[in-house]
Amino acid sequence: MTTPHRSPEILRYTAFSADPAGGNPAGVVLDAAGLTDEDQLTIAADLGYSETAFLTAPPAELAGQERAYTVRYFSPQAEVSFCGHATIATAIAHAERHGAGDLVLATPAGTVPVTVTEAPDSTLHATLTSVEPAVHDAAEKDVTETLEALGWSATDLDPAFPPRIGYAGARHLILAAATRARLADLSYDFERLKDIMTSLDLTTVQLVWRESATVFHVRDPFPVGGVIEDPATGAAAAAFGAYARELGLVPDGAALILHQGADMGRPGELRVELHVGDARVRVSGTGTRIPETDAP
Repeated sequence: MTTPHRSPEILRYTAFSADPAGGNPAGVVLDAAGLTDEDQLTIAADLGYSETAFLTAPPAELAGQERAYTVRYFSPQAEVSFCGHATIATAIAHAERHGAGDLVLATPAGTVPVTVTEAPDSTLHATLTSVEPAVHDAAEKDVTETLEALGWSATDLDPAFPPRIGYAGARHLILAAATRARLADLSYDFERLKDIMTSLDLTTVQLVWRESATVFHVRDPFPVGGVIEDPATGAAAAAFGAYARELGLVPDGAALILHQGADMGRPGELRVELHVGDARVRVSGTGTRIPETDAP
């Protein structure tokens, strides 16, 4: 796979939880220089996590900027344009070696600033700032086909949250469940949903349920990445923040808490911040290294 004289250090971190058994695991390669596309895809497939992030030297336009890098994200089956949880995991892994502070990441979707801070108890928290988001209408037939693949009906949806496609580095179809029980009961046609998502260029389907004005529970089927479900999805969280603001479901300037992964036994928490006068969305959370004994 790789050249015989160089083997990259492959780190395993979870994002959006301080517990290695919670949040969303990601692979992190802080020095991916010399790795081909095939190398990176093979590493991601061997790890089996929903994404692995690979850092290399920054592009020319960021070459003079301190702590700037190019980052690429691979699922076990394909490269993706942006991955929030792998970004958080990468930032925390970097901070453990080089100290907290700011990073600038050139992703395939655009430039993403990340800030890592250290709490008094030494816990590291990372905050990414998304690329410019967008919210698009979802065609009725696409929504109907997706619901059929999920085994949902139109009456399972919350009418206060109309289906839309949200983008903040990757595209996600956002569907809101009317009840927590509906969200908890997820069993879908993997191949059918994968085909629908591929045709619509979707990374995940963002399923949400509103607990209170600023607290939500979310789940993200991810068959296009070869994964049944993503335990904590930063890119989808950013897209949802843009969606909720544009549709007036939350005030501009709101801070939202998204709970994800509990239904999979990997609970995590994502904080989504909307800033007045800035269309970009901030997504933050903690993370920690996964001990080798717990790694696949």
